[in-house]
Amino acid sequence: MAKQRFPEAEERLFKRVFICMKCGARIRADVVKVKAGKVKCRKCKRKQLRPIHKEHK
Repeated sequence: MAKQRFPEAEERLFKRVFICMKCGARIRADVVKVKAGKVKCRKCKRKQLRPIHKEHK
């Protein structure tokens, strides 16, 4: 049974949050900048980022 989330919490946890494909660091950035390749990971300096998964697998 999944817990119900508040809209404020959903926005804070998932909106504009990306994960580095190499090191797993969380980065909050604008979607347009990430797609354009202008945002880098702070830890490993890679530009390969993916959106955060909204639920566990």
